[in-house]
Amino acid sequence: MTLGIHDLPLYLASGILLNIAPGPDSLLVTMRSAAQGWRAGSMAALGVASGVFVHISAAALGVSALIAASASAFAILKYAGAAYLVYIGVRMVFAKSSAAGLVGEPPAAALTYRRIYVQGFLTNALNPKVALFFLAFVPQFIASDSTAKALAFVLLGLIFDFNGLLWCVFLAWFVARVRASMRPSERARRWFSRVIGGLFVALGVRLALARAS
Repeated sequence: MTLGIHDLPLYLASGILLNIAPGPDSLLVTMRSAAQGWRAGSMAALGVASGVFVHISAAALGVSALIAASASAFAILKYAGAAYLVYIGVRMVFAKSSAAGLVGEPPAAALTYRRIYVQGFLTNALNPKVALFFLAFVPQFIASDSTAKALAFVLLGLIFDFNGLLWCVFLAWFVARVRASMRPSERARRWFSRVIGGLFVALGVRLALARAS
């Protein structure tokens, strides 16, 4: 059995650059870390990593290829993901106070770690662009004569997912440290929530307008 993985250093470097690129995942981790600290941000990161694993498994099994080929399946998943991102963003934009479960909320109103995990999971798992990314990116580093392409795909996907998890946990720690040192006012926290919420809405609209190709 031959995995046929090649150019691993290039894969690692490319993957790290892609992991640190801003997107819904990093925004969610930033928002939860600013609201409840690094543990909450890390829980969001675990949810995101779990969502990535779903795409890795689906792509290795060929499910993602079927979604990419089916306009209806792609559209259903796309609009579900877009609606969820917009839902999160609208809640943040129109929150009247920090007690609404968003940035700057008091401990009594904080989201549970389980809910934060689910939030991170759905943000990633409902994004079909992630599935298409794995189908386009990972196979470039697997030789055509590999006798274990699915296993090689899963291994490379797990490496990417692990590096992404490390980055998100670091991001959670960094945001939490900045939050603790700055101690922003209620008004600043409210505007921060609105800005991040607006970005979520924009990302949701962008996802809704995305095409499978």
